[in-house]
Amino acid sequence: MITGRPLFTTEQINDKVAELAQAISRDYAGREVLAIGILKGAFMFFADLIRALKLPVTVDFMVASSYFKTASTGNTTLHYEPRENVKGMHVLLIDDIIDTGVSLNYIREMLLAREPSSLKICVLLDKKERRLVDVPVDYLGFKIPNEFVVGYGLDYENRYRNLPYIAVFKKET
Repeated sequence: MITGRPLFTTEQINDKVAELAQAISRDYAGREVLAIGILKGAFMFFADLIRALKLPVTVDFMVASSYFKTASTGNTTLHYEPRENVKGMHVLLIDDIIDTGVSLNYIREMLLAREPSSLKICVLLDKKERRLVDVPVDYLGFKIPNEFVVGYGLDYENRYRNLPYIAVFKKET
């Protein structure tokens, strides 16, 4: 049986998404943004966030993985790269969670090598306790403890992504 302690409600998430969208819209006023979502985990956050932006947005995605079950492998595997040319664009990289920072830093460096005009990072959850690589995050939703979480796009073995809230994952034996 799977149980979990609620961490953030649907309402708390909605409020934070609106707050982040307002800050991003203000900072990018008068410019078009290339929003790149990192799949699969960020899909719900990405969709909600870009719908709330008050500026022109081009959308693209990346698929990257570094987890096996509840542990980071320490390696980043890219399964799909952005199709849009990032050179000269104002890129907003959107991810669900940053913990070790290894994957996000890898993706950030790859995109910077493609010469965007600017690159900012927006992350819903920050698990700072596990950080191995410092990555500059420009827009941050919530800081969380060093616990495995599911819901709102985050998963355990590709399950629980559909939960409209975020909960600490606990697998009972």
